[in-house]
Amino acid sequence: MENNQAAIPHRHGYGPVSSTGRSRAPLSRSRAALLETLRAQTEPITLAALVSATGLHANTVREHLEALVRDGFAHRHQAAPAGRGRPAWLYQAAGSDAAAAPEYAGLAATLAATIHRNSSSPHEDAVTAGLEWGHQLARTRGAEPAPSPAAARREVVSLFDEIGFGPRADSRSTVVRLTRCPLLEAAHQYPDVVCGVHLGLAQGALEEYGADPEGTELRPFSEPGACRLHLKTRPR
Repeated sequence: MENNQAAIPHRHGYGPVSSTGRSRAPLSRSRAALLETLRAQTEPITLAALVSATGLHANTVREHLEALVRDGFAHRHQAAPAGRGRPAWLYQAAGSDAAAAPEYAGLAATLAATIHRNSSSPHEDAVTAGLEWGHQLARTRGAEPAPSPAAARREVVSLFDEIGFGPRADSRSTVVRLTRCPLLEAAHQYPDVVCGVHLGLAQGALEEYGADPEGTELRPFSEPGACRLHLKTRPR
């Protein structure tokens, strides 16, 4: 997360400061969590994707977003028209660098849509692509066989942290809560592809660290504010 004080929620007894520099009343826990979700995105995001990510009711998310926009913590604009109907609103946190990588996010969404539309097995093809990516990322980090499956799992959790998933693992790193998604909007639209790539990423990295990834699972949007990654490993 960026070290930008303009939109950090209340933590230490002081109200947050909006993008205008004025102090505001402390945000509720739910609203602050939604703001952090917005700040984690690499692109502006729709209300529907935020509902999937947070598990909150659409009306609740809409109310929080309207308040965040009103108080200067977030901005919104309409998406480009696409077919019939009114274009959706897109939201992003004030002061975020979501606009810094729109081409990357847009490219990822376009590739996901293409695989989803043209592949006879989009999930399997996405997992295969993710496997190759996982091997490549782990090699870039100088991966060597870990001394134990637990150590291999910890390396994978560290990798997911480096690329922006905000992982929260249990003591043995067997169950990992992924509290952020760098491609949340695309994952909401094409979970079979985007989440398949992320599953393959975990499996490929585990193999590079010397663990058998059989049984590894990724459960998208399995709880409010997080996906759940199960790293079931054994020595190879």
